[in-house]
Amino acid sequence: MPPEISRTLAELGMLKDVAVKNNEVSLTLVLPLLGIPTSIKGYLVDSLRQAVAKLGAKVEVRIAEMNQEERLAFLAMEQESWKGL
Repeated sequence: MPPEISRTLAELGMLKDVAVKNNEVSLTLVLPLLGIPTSIKGYLVDSLRQAVAKLGAKVEVRIAEMNQEERLAFLAMEQESWKGL
């Protein structure tokens, strides 16, 4: 979950194509914009990897950009759930 938003990545529509096979998980992290800072992308990917590692699995994370409809839904939820910094 982004620290300043009180919703999970799944609730925000940021996880797609989640597949589990044996001890391997693959998923797509869908970002509102691909141009977000590398540090934020890294934070999100690392958070996903750590969460899956706790379950004893490996994870492959792909990055994609939200379409316009997904982005509008994300921004509405972000605004509604904003906790501030």
